[in-house]
Formats: sequence, structure tokens, C-alpha cells
Amino acid sequence: MPLDPRAQKIAAAMTAGFPPIGAEVTDAARARRLLAAAPGPDLEPIPVARTEDRTLDPDQGDLPVRIYWPDGAAPHPVTVFFHGGGFTLCGLDSHDRFCRILASGAGTIVVSVDYRLAPEHPFPAAVEDARAAVAWAHANAASLGGDPERLAVAGDSAGGNLAARDGAGPPIAFQALVYPVTDAGQDTPSYREHGEGKFLTAAHMRWYWEQYLDDPSDADHPYASPLRAPDLSGLPPAFVLTAECDPLRDEGEAYAARLADAGVPVEVHRIEGAFHGFFGLDHVLPAAVEARRLTTGALRAALGTGPAARA
Repeated sequence: MPLDPRAQKIAAAMTAGFPPIGAEVTDAARARRLLAAAPGPDLEPIPVARTEDRTLDPDQGDLPVRIYWPDGAAPHPVTVFFHGGGFTLCGLDSHDRFCRILASGAGTIVVSVDYRLAPEHPFPAAVEDARAAVAWAHANAASLGGDPERLAVAGDSAGGNLAARDGAGPPIAFQALVYPVTDAGQDTPSYREHGEGKFLTAAHMRWYWEQYLDDPSDADHPYASPLRAPDLSGLPPAFVLTAECDPLRDEGEAYAARLADAGVPVEVHRIEGAFHGFFGLDHVLPAAVEARRLTTGALRAALGTGPAARA
């Protein structure tokens, strides 16, 4: 199924406003400046109870985070969120709407992590920051009005890679992965079918991996390519959402299948006719409304916030 006409028009508009990385633009700092200067939609923020920007303790590397509190009485579950952007772009502001969707819709505190970006900080810097943030969220959940026994991780794209857990660190109740990066191979049918003309391209992904992996042999490391981990048993229950017209579709679904084969409870949904990066477009794209409903519903069910939370 190809992109529907509305999705195609939106993907084309997003492409026009996105730096031509890996082609005319090969410098990450320049790509970030161009992305920051591109006009975005003028939307009212999705309401949450409050937000606060913090910097984590020095022993966590002075790591910036933005915390979102939902409405309702504490204690709330806590979800640590990692943004997408190919390990190279984006940050707290680019994914503010995504985090508000999770906090409001799933009734969870969201700790959004501004992890270090490549190529200035190549693999495994982002992984180290992700681990530090999860450890901090668990240790400080009660002081945030949260429940350390209901701790989840979530992320989109490259952030989904960072949210994929290996069982180390604090106990995780749930992992929510939205069109995640799970393998550095870049050689699947979805790469060949959807590698051009649908916002995220195969050329983009090639450039992202070149920035992230200072040593190409790190592609085999399970923290870089979770799909290559030898054993996925014992990981937290998972929700995996993919987009049909996305180069990353097959690796996300392959990771979900590996989790299921290892005995991990997993819920997987493919959104037909959708493209990579569509999740926050619920104001213009019906497919994004469905993705929002599925993702927040899975978090509510896993974390016990119940049907009363706003979907």
C-alpha cells in the first residue's frame, strides 16, 4: 500500500523543510542549525499539569532532561523517553509534543532525555546517557511523585534503539518503541521499497550511522544493533509500532518477532500507509491519531493508569 495522498503531501512538505543530509549537507552542526531555523507548525501545546527542565547530578554527566507531569493524584508511573534524530539531530524541543502526548494520554510522568549527540559524541555515549537517565529516574521517582515500581522506557526511531533494554540496571516494567532503529545493516526489503521519497531515506540512515559509529565494527554490538543481541529473554514486555512506508519497518518488526521468540510479551502494530516520523502529526493525519491511541493505550494498560487517562 503506498502513502495515501494526504500523507504523501505531508511527507513532501516535511522533506522540503529538512536539511539534505548526506548530500549537500554533511556537517552535523550545520544540519542542526538548518533544522532549528526551519519553520514548524504553530500549534497550541497539549496541556499537562506542569513541566520542568533540569540537569541531572554531576555523577550522571550533567545530563539535561525535561520532566512532564500528568494531571491526577500521585504517585504516577514514570516513563523515560529518548528522542529520535539518527543519534545526531533533535532534542528536547523537537519532541516536546511527543512527550506531552505520552504524559497526557498515558497518565505517566515523562522524563525526556537530551542525550549527547554524534559525531561529537559517538557510540556508546548516547547509550551511557540513556543508562544514567534510567538509573536517575528510578532513584528519584518518589521525589517526583512517581512510583519506581512502574518505570517504563520509550523512544522513537534512534530513541527506540536507546529504549531497547538488555536487562541491566533498574527493573523496567515496559518498553514502548515507535518505529525503532534496531540494526545497522540497512539491507531489508523495506529499505529497498521505501528508501526514497517518503521523508526518511536510505541515504539519511547511511549518514546517521556514519556519524554514530566511530568504529564500523561496533555495528555488531547489541547496544548499537539490538536485533543482533544473542539473547533477548527476560526483557520487559514491549510495544512496537511501525510504519508501512518506512525503511525501518522490517527491522522494527524483526525485533518484535525476536522478543516474542524469546518469550517476551510483545504487542506489535504496523500503521498502513504511514511514513517514518508521522507520530506527532495527529493534528493533520488520521494515522497519527491511531498511533497515539495505540501507544498511550499500551502504556496505560502496562502501567496501570487505567482507561480514565486521556487517549
